Amino acid sequence: MTDPHPLAAARRADTDRRRTRVQQALAELADDPGQISISSVAARAGVHRSFLHRHQDLHSAVLAAQQAMPAPRARSATTSAASLRADNANLTERNRRLQQHIHVLEDRLSELLGEQTLQRSGLGAPPATAAMEQQLEELRQDNLDLQRTLEERDEELGAIREAYRRLMADRNRSASGII
Repeated sequence: MTDPHPLAAARRADTDRRRTRVQQALAELADDPGQISISSVAARAGVHRSFLHRHQDLHSAVLAAQQAMPAPRARSATTSAASLRADNANLTERNRRLQQHIHVLEDRLSELLGEQTLQRSGLGAPPATAAMEQQLEELRQDNLDLQRTLEERDEELGAIREAYRRLMADRNRSASGII
């Protein structure tokens, strides 16, 4: 029986080809069990990882191959002289950096302990000096603001007095002209 839609047949054929590539990739990677993962099988087969997740039988086969991996082999007991020299150089450099960091921390600790001792002994400036200076500066600014306000009111009072004097002078002139 033939499929009435040629696109569906082409899609089925493509899926079959990809499934075959995945099975071949899984067989090739079985020689190196440390490399078996969803991503590595998908990359080797040239398919996307989602293809393996959509096809449960392929996904299960990859997971089964992962679990069937033998335990990793122990590293070789022999090491080369070059690798030992490289390890030694790396450890020496790390030791130098740690010593430098320790000196920085010791210096900072010494500074903090010195400041603390000076404050506790009463020989140094009290810790609230900066706060008191800030408060003093704020009070000076408030004082200047109050002086400006007072000067403005003095000017207004002087203007009112001057107006009062004129009114009284005008009234006195009018009163003396009536008599």
